[in-house]
Amino acid sequence: MRALFFAFGAASYALFFVTFLYLIGFLGNFAVPKTIDSGPEGPVVIALVINTLLVAFFAVQHTVMARPGFKSWWTRLVPQPIERSTYVLLSTLILILLIWQWRPIGYPIWSVEAPAAVTLLRVLFLAGFGMVLYATFLIDHFDLFGLRQVYLHLRGRPYEHRPFSTPSLYRLIRHPLYVGWIMAFWITPTMTVGHLTFALLSTAYIFVAIVYEERDLIAHFGEDYRRYRIATPMIVPIPRR
Repeated sequence: MRALFFAFGAASYALFFVTFLYLIGFLGNFAVPKTIDSGPEGPVVIALVINTLLVAFFAVQHTVMARPGFKSWWTRLVPQPIERSTYVLLSTLILILLIWQWRPIGYPIWSVEAPAAVTLLRVLFLAGFGMVLYATFLIDHFDLFGLRQVYLHLRGRPYEHRPFSTPSLYRLIRHPLYVGWIMAFWITPTMTVGHLTFALLSTAYIFVAIVYEERDLIAHFGEDYRRYRIATPMIVPIPRR
Protein backbone atom coordinates (compact mmCIF):
# COMPACT_ATOMS: atom_id res chain seq x y z
CA MET A 1 0.00 0.00 0.00
CA ARG A 2 2.85 2.39 0.75
CA ALA A 3 4.30 1.88 -2.73
CA LEU A 4 0.84 2.39 -4.24
CA PHE A 5 0.40 5.66 -2.33
CA PHE A 6 3.82 6.82 -3.52
CA ALA A 7 2.98 5.94 -7.14
CA PHE A 8 -0.30 7.86 -6.83
CA GLY A 9 1.50 10.92 -5.43
CA ALA A 10 4.17 10.80 -8.13
CA ALA A 11 1.57 10.45 -10.90
CA SER A 12 -0.49 13.34 -9.50
CA TYR A 13 2.62 15.52 -9.37
CA ALA A 14 3.66 14.56 -12.91
CA LEU A 15 0.23 15.47 -14.27
CA PHE A 16 0.36 18.79 -12.41
CA PHE A 17 3.79 19.67 -13.75
CA VAL A 18 2.88 18.87 -17.37
CA THR A 19 -0.27 20.99 -16.98
CA PHE A 20 1.77 23.81 -15.43
CA LEU A 21 4.06 23.81 -18.47
CA TYR A 22 1.04 23.76 -20.80
CA LEU A 23 -0.44 26.71 -18.91
CA ILE A 24 2.61 28.78 -19.83
CA GLY A 25 1.87 28.26 -23.51
CA PHE A 26 -1.87 28.67 -22.96
CA LEU A 27 -1.52 32.13 -21.39
CA GLY A 28 1.41 33.13 -23.56
CA ASN A 29 -0.26 32.15 -26.85
CA PHE A 30 2.61 30.01 -28.07
CA ALA A 31 3.85 26.41 -28.44
CA VAL A 32 0.56 24.63 -27.59
CA PRO A 33 -2.48 23.83 -29.76
CA LYS A 34 -5.06 25.46 -27.47
CA THR A 35 -4.35 28.94 -26.09
CA ILE A 36 -6.37 31.58 -24.32
CA ASP A 37 -7.04 33.42 -27.61
CA SER A 38 -7.19 30.52 -30.07
CA GLY A 39 -10.19 28.71 -31.48
CA PRO A 40 -13.53 29.76 -32.97
CA GLU A 41 -15.38 32.58 -31.25
CA GLY A 42 -19.03 32.41 -30.28
CA PRO A 43 -21.47 34.86 -28.69
CA VAL A 44 -19.62 37.11 -26.24
CA VAL A 45 -22.18 36.82 -23.43
CA ILE A 46 -22.13 33.03 -23.51
CA ALA A 47 -18.33 33.04 -23.55
CA LEU A 48 -18.19 35.39 -20.55
CA VAL A 49 -20.61 33.22 -18.57
CA ILE A 50 -18.77 29.97 -19.34
CA ASN A 51 -15.34 31.47 -18.62
CA THR A 52 -16.53 32.97 -15.34
CA LEU A 53 -17.99 29.63 -14.24
CA LEU A 54 -14.75 27.83 -15.12
CA VAL A 55 -12.62 30.19 -13.01
CA ALA A 56 -15.19 30.10 -10.19
CA PHE A 57 -15.18 26.28 -10.22
CA PHE A 58 -11.40 26.24 -9.85
CA ALA A 59 -11.48 28.94 -7.15
CA VAL A 60 -14.12 27.21 -5.03
CA GLN A 61 -12.42 23.82 -5.19
CA HIS A 62 -9.00 25.32 -4.53
CA THR A 63 -10.23 27.34 -1.56
CA VAL A 64 -12.56 24.85 0.11
CA MET A 65 -10.27 21.82 -0.10
CA ALA A 66 -7.34 23.80 1.34
CA ARG A 67 -9.17 24.67 4.57
CA PRO A 68 -8.24 22.74 7.74
CA GLY A 69 -11.88 22.04 8.56
CA PHE A 70 -12.45 20.37 5.20
CA LYS A 71 -9.19 18.42 5.51
CA SER A 72 -10.19 16.99 8.89
CA TRP A 73 -13.42 15.69 7.32
CA TRP A 74 -11.83 14.69 4.01
CA THR A 75 -9.18 12.52 5.65
CA ARG A 76 -11.93 10.28 7.02
CA LEU A 77 -12.46 9.23 3.40
CA VAL A 78 -8.98 9.73 1.91
CA PRO A 79 -5.90 8.35 3.70
CA GLN A 80 -3.79 11.10 5.28
CA PRO A 81 -0.58 10.38 3.29
CA ILE A 82 -2.33 11.03 -0.05
CA GLU A 83 -4.63 13.87 1.05
CA ARG A 84 -2.38 16.53 -0.48
CA SER A 85 -1.77 14.51 -3.64
CA THR A 86 -5.52 14.08 -4.07
CA TYR A 87 -5.97 17.83 -3.71
CA VAL A 88 -3.26 18.42 -6.31
CA LEU A 89 -4.84 15.89 -8.68
CA LEU A 90 -8.33 17.41 -8.45
CA SER A 91 -6.98 20.95 -8.84
CA THR A 92 -5.03 19.86 -11.92
CA LEU A 93 -8.04 18.15 -13.49
CA ILE A 94 -10.15 21.27 -13.01
CA LEU A 95 -7.38 23.38 -14.53
CA ILE A 96 -7.30 21.02 -17.52
CA LEU A 97 -11.07 21.43 -17.83
CA LEU A 98 -10.65 25.22 -17.75
CA ILE A 99 -8.02 25.15 -20.50
CA TRP A 100 -10.08 22.73 -22.62
CA GLN A 101 -13.38 24.58 -22.32
CA TRP A 102 -12.09 28.17 -22.32
CA ARG A 103 -13.91 30.38 -24.83
CA PRO A 104 -11.78 32.98 -26.64
CA ILE A 105 -13.03 36.59 -26.90
CA GLY A 106 -10.66 38.18 -29.35
CA TYR A 107 -11.43 41.91 -29.12
CA PRO A 108 -8.08 43.61 -28.35
CA ILE A 109 -7.69 45.89 -25.34
CA TRP A 110 -4.09 46.67 -26.18
CA SER A 111 -1.53 45.34 -28.62
CA VAL A 112 2.20 46.01 -28.53
CA GLU A 113 3.94 45.81 -31.90
CA ALA A 114 7.53 47.01 -31.30
CA PRO A 115 9.81 43.92 -31.34
CA ALA A 116 11.92 45.07 -28.41
CA ALA A 117 8.84 45.74 -26.28
CA VAL A 118 7.30 42.39 -27.24
CA THR A 119 10.51 40.63 -26.23
CA LEU A 120 10.63 42.46 -22.91
CA LEU A 121 7.03 41.56 -22.13
CA ARG A 122 7.67 37.93 -23.02
CA VAL A 123 10.66 37.85 -20.68
CA LEU A 124 8.67 39.40 -17.82
CA PHE A 125 5.81 36.98 -18.48
CA LEU A 126 8.16 34.01 -18.18
CA ALA A 127 9.76 35.63 -15.13
CA GLY A 128 6.34 35.54 -13.48
CA PHE A 129 6.14 31.77 -13.94
CA GLY A 130 9.74 31.51 -12.79
CA MET A 131 8.85 33.40 -9.60
CA VAL A 132 5.92 31.04 -9.00
CA LEU A 133 8.18 28.01 -9.26
CA TYR A 134 10.96 29.60 -7.21
CA ALA A 135 8.54 30.59 -4.45
CA THR A 136 7.26 27.02 -4.17
CA PHE A 137 10.79 25.75 -3.60
CA LEU A 138 11.35 28.39 -0.93
CA ILE A 139 8.42 27.00 1.08
CA ASP A 140 9.15 23.34 0.19
CA HIS A 141 7.97 22.51 -3.32
CA PHE A 142 7.63 18.79 -2.68
CA ASP A 143 5.59 19.25 0.49
CA LEU A 144 3.30 21.73 -1.27
CA PHE A 145 2.51 19.21 -4.01
CA GLY A 146 2.24 16.11 -1.84
CA LEU A 147 5.45 14.28 -2.76
CA ARG A 148 7.09 14.70 0.65
CA GLN A 149 4.04 13.20 2.36
CA VAL A 150 3.96 10.04 0.25
CA TYR A 151 7.76 9.68 0.39
CA LEU A 152 7.80 9.82 4.19
CA HIS A 153 4.95 7.30 4.28
CA LEU A 154 6.89 5.03 1.92
CA ARG A 155 9.86 5.17 4.30
CA GLY A 156 7.67 4.56 7.33
CA ARG A 157 8.45 7.95 8.84
CA PRO A 158 5.85 10.27 10.42
CA TYR A 159 4.90 13.49 8.68
CA GLU A 160 5.84 16.74 10.44
CA HIS A 161 4.89 20.25 9.38
CA ARG A 162 7.70 22.55 8.39
CA PRO A 163 8.55 25.24 10.97
CA PHE A 164 7.73 28.87 10.22
CA SER A 165 10.44 30.60 8.19
CA THR A 166 10.80 33.54 5.81
CA PRO A 167 13.49 32.70 3.25
CA SER A 168 14.63 34.97 0.42
CA LEU A 169 11.64 36.70 -1.26
CA TYR A 170 9.45 36.04 1.77
CA ARG A 171 11.50 38.59 3.69
CA LEU A 172 10.34 41.27 1.24
CA ILE A 173 6.69 40.29 0.68
CA ARG A 174 4.35 37.76 2.23
CA HIS A 175 3.11 36.27 -1.04
CA PRO A 176 5.76 36.16 -3.79
CA LEU A 177 4.05 33.12 -5.28
CA TYR A 178 0.91 35.17 -5.91
CA VAL A 179 2.96 38.05 -7.29
CA GLY A 180 4.38 35.63 -9.84
CA TRP A 181 0.88 34.52 -10.82
CA ILE A 182 -0.29 38.12 -11.20
CA MET A 183 2.66 38.83 -13.48
CA ALA A 184 1.84 35.76 -15.56
CA PHE A 185 -1.82 36.76 -15.84
CA TRP A 186 -1.31 40.39 -16.83
CA ILE A 187 1.95 40.71 -18.74
CA THR A 188 1.25 40.12 -22.42
CA PRO A 189 1.95 41.94 -25.69
CA THR A 190 -1.69 41.53 -26.72
CA MET A 191 -4.49 41.76 -24.18
CA THR A 192 -7.84 40.57 -25.52
CA VAL A 193 -11.20 40.72 -23.76
CA GLY A 194 -10.95 36.98 -23.12
CA HIS A 195 -7.47 37.27 -21.60
CA LEU A 196 -8.58 40.29 -19.56
CA THR A 197 -11.52 38.29 -18.21
CA PHE A 198 -9.15 35.57 -17.07
CA ALA A 199 -6.73 38.08 -15.52
CA LEU A 200 -9.44 39.98 -13.64
CA LEU A 201 -11.20 36.91 -12.28
CA SER A 202 -7.99 35.12 -11.32
CA THR A 203 -6.52 38.19 -9.63
CA ALA A 204 -9.73 38.74 -7.68
CA TYR A 205 -9.56 35.13 -6.55
CA ILE A 206 -5.96 35.57 -5.40
CA PHE A 207 -6.91 38.38 -3.02
CA VAL A 208 -9.83 36.35 -1.66
CA ALA A 209 -7.52 33.35 -1.22
CA ILE A 210 -5.00 35.47 0.69
CA VAL A 211 -7.62 36.31 3.31
CA TYR A 212 -8.42 32.64 3.98
CA GLU A 213 -4.81 31.53 3.75
CA GLU A 214 -3.54 34.10 6.22
CA ARG A 215 -6.31 33.26 8.65
CA ASP A 216 -5.18 29.63 8.57
CA LEU A 217 -1.51 30.60 8.92
CA ILE A 218 -2.27 32.68 12.00
CA ALA A 219 -4.20 29.77 13.48
CA HIS A 220 -1.29 27.41 12.77
CA PHE A 221 1.77 29.56 13.56
CA GLY A 222 0.21 31.97 16.03
CA GLU A 223 2.16 35.02 17.12
CA ASP A 224 5.07 34.30 14.75
CA TYR A 225 2.84 34.86 11.73
CA ARG A 226 1.03 37.79 13.34
CA ARG A 227 4.32 39.64 13.76
CA TYR A 228 5.41 38.69 10.23
CA ARG A 229 2.10 39.91 8.82
CA ILE A 230 2.46 43.27 10.55
CA ALA A 231 6.10 43.77 9.52
CA THR A 232 6.00 42.51 5.91
CA PRO A 233 3.96 43.89 2.98
CA MET A 234 1.47 41.58 1.29
CA ILE A 235 2.27 42.07 -2.41
CA VAL A 236 4.25 45.26 -3.04
CA PRO A 237 7.65 45.42 -1.30
CA ILE A 238 7.17 48.82 0.35
CA PRO A 239 9.38 49.12 3.47
CA ARG A 240 7.52 49.44 6.76
CA ARG A 241 8.70 50.99 9.98
